[in-house]
Amino acid sequence: MLVLEMKIQAKPTQYDAMDEAIRTAQFIRNKALRYWMDNKGVGKYQLSAYCKVLAAEFPFAHKLNSMARQSSADRAWAAISRFYQNCKHKTPGKKGFPKFQKHSRSVEYKTTGWKLSENRKQITFTDQNNIGRVKLKGTRDLNWYDIKQFKRVRIVRRADGYYGQFLVDADNRERVEPSYSEIGLDVGLNYFYTDDKGNQIENPRFYRRGEKALNRLNRSKSKKYVKSKKPQSKNYHQARKRYALKHLKISRQRKDHAVKLARCVITSNDVVAYEDLRIGKMVKNHNLAKSITDAGWYQFRVWLEYFGYKFGKVTVAVPPQYTSVNCSGCGAKVTKTLSTRTHKCKCGCVLDRDENAARNILSLGLSTVGHTGSKAWGDETSILADENLSG
Repeated sequence: MLVLEMKIQAKPTQYDAMDEAIRTAQFIRNKALRYWMDNKGVGKYQLSAYCKVLAAEFPFAHKLNSMARQSSADRAWAAISRFYQNCKHKTPGKKGFPKFQKHSRSVEYKTTGWKLSENRKQITFTDQNNIGRVKLKGTRDLNWYDIKQFKRVRIVRRADGYYGQFLVDADNRERVEPSYSEIGLDVGLNYFYTDDKGNQIENPRFYRRGEKALNRLNRSKSKKYVKSKKPQSKNYHQARKRYALKHLKISRQRKDHAVKLARCVITSNDVVAYEDLRIGKMVKNHNLAKSITDAGWYQFRVWLEYFGYKFGKVTVAVPPQYTSVNCSGCGAKVTKTLSTRTHKCKCGCVLDRDENAARNILSLGLSTVGHTGSKAWGDETSILADENLSG
């Protein structure tokens, strides 16, 4: 599966209609979740059937395409099934009980409710929300794919406009020549990662670099906020948009860095070993949460596994326990504090702490067959349906 993204150009009234469709999709998703809470034993098919009841009861819900309503119910069931899986597997900590959405930013159509033009430069939404025909701008050529290959279409709202995402049933795997090399990666905060050969990649720290500008824009937004029941001024919404655009720029910088680096690592090696980190638990340390989030380890891992699948390379996620403690030369345990950056063992092995960990990670990776540990995006979900992998 592929996800191709195009920028949508439309009239102001069409943008308002898209917002209405997004709000309706959020409403149906929340109502389906409430229906599950109030009725014990409700399953996926009962939630899909409940969409018809909502369409008959609420006129604005009837305007949305029937398959778009079912997609909203599917989103509710995805959150419910994830909660069930966490309970079944006795996942430590919170099990992720489904929550109601407050600020949804997308609506998804399946095989009906939309129609592409012959030149694939426009798309027409045919439901009763009156979105109509809009233009598609981008470098992707949708003419490469048959119309039957388009399985789903999403409208996504971001700070800089609206985008159309197309889920295409196509195999984009490529055959490349083997490089006859392997690599072990140890991610960190001082350096983005250190490999088993001692090579280190600088941590870009995009959020830290833009934090001063973000704080300035946030103060400007706060000064224009009205604390009464009156609607917010035009200046406030302009300041809010500038603040959101800065956040969007930083997130895109982080994604671009992860994509380019992951592709380089995968194409240069046949086996890539890395730690099976639980980022959600690590960010509970409030002293390091901002730096860990800014590093973008999870996004880097997702793209490593995506390009590993695309180019037919082996990606191995190994348990992170004791990779920094064990000596890569003799296997003895050498306890050290977090501030100790040099690994020194009685056997005479003197290495950088991260390089020693990277060697242990590679050894663990080579001792396994295929992929071990869980996928970054989960065991049951599609790699391309949940992530915006438009590569």
